[in-house]
Amino acid sequence: MTTDLRRARNAVVVAFAVNGLAFASFISRTPAIADGLGLTTAQLALMLLCLSAGSVAGLPLAGPLVARLGPGRSVLVAALTETVGLALLALGLLTASVLPAAIGLAVTGLGTGVWDVAMNVAGAEVEQRRGRTLMPRLHAAFSIGTVVGAGIGAATAATGVPLAAQVLGVVVLIPLVMTVAVRGFLPSVPAPTRAEGGTGVLAAWREPRTLLIGVLVLGFAFTEGSANDWIAYALVEGYGASETVGAIAFGVFVSAMTVGRTFGGSALERYGRVAVLRAAAGLALVGLLLVLVGGSVPVALAGALLWGLGASLGFPVGMSAAADDPAKAAARVSVVSSVGYTAFLAGPPLIGLLAQDAGILTALFVVLGALVVGLLATGAARPTAGAAPVEPARR
Repeated sequence: MTTDLRRARNAVVVAFAVNGLAFASFISRTPAIADGLGLTTAQLALMLLCLSAGSVAGLPLAGPLVARLGPGRSVLVAALTETVGLALLALGLLTASVLPAAIGLAVTGLGTGVWDVAMNVAGAEVEQRRGRTLMPRLHAAFSIGTVVGAGIGAATAATGVPLAAQVLGVVVLIPLVMTVAVRGFLPSVPAPTRAEGGTGVLAAWREPRTLLIGVLVLGFAFTEGSANDWIAYALVEGYGASETVGAIAFGVFVSAMTVGRTFGGSALERYGRVAVLRAAAGLALVGLLLVLVGGSVPVALAGALLWGLGASLGFPVGMSAAADDPAKAAARVSVVSSVGYTAFLAGPPLIGLLAQDAGILTALFVVLGALVVGLLATGAARPTAGAAPVEPARR
């Protein structure tokens, strides 16, 4: 591997990790958002819907933006946008005002959505250049970032640090780190070159296999996103646990995600994408049921572990499958990321609205349907006949 390629890999790893940290640093403390703004469960769901709406609005912009600016500049623009959004969220928390907090979450979602698509495109390009499985480990970096963010959330909750102060710390961190990191990204391919090769985003939206991979990612992303947004709240409201225990449950989930993504490469190389994804869906199902009907905090924490392991590989394997053809990788990864990210953020607010009347544990049964959808679409991840060979992820 050349020096430039190694530098690009490290830069993309940083982008994934910081993205995860920024997200988990405030989402692990959803009870504090509700308490600080005086929100009911349904009102908290609507606040999270602002986050989702911002992300969904950013997804159609991400593909053209990446084509025009390249993944590196797009990531930086998105990171700075998210910084502005988090600053507005902190302002809302400091003043106990819903409006700036809601606007802040929407702007944060806008930045997060573009950031997610751009860094996945960058990761796919590095993976293809290296000729080795990389995407699960990039998403492991995201999970490591969420573990750190969840740890920060648990520590600040336990020590009584206001969420606003915690968020302001992240506001300072993001631009400092990302301004340096994006300099290491691979040079982008000019948009006209991609268009001439028939690799445009609009064309990718009409490809059956790409859309089926999107459905696969949608199911697993819904499963992951529901836990990200609601597992802490489920422990607090469903089991009467403290906010600290809720943050620990979130930490267990994202830690399991990290383990699955770090060591999943060898399983993928040995058993293939389809078999591994189907086994993962089974693990997630068992874990989800332990959280929902386990009856005690220790059982629910064990369920969070299995839930995280099971949900860990769906998104990164979907990205790799979308990038099987290097000539069309960027457009297809953009499409699959857009489909998956819509479920990742738009689904959990629906759960919150259902939880207002049915309770959070009952509402989370909706995730079972998403798992079935993802399971049925796993066949689309099978490598195409013309896919470039990839060496094992571990030596």
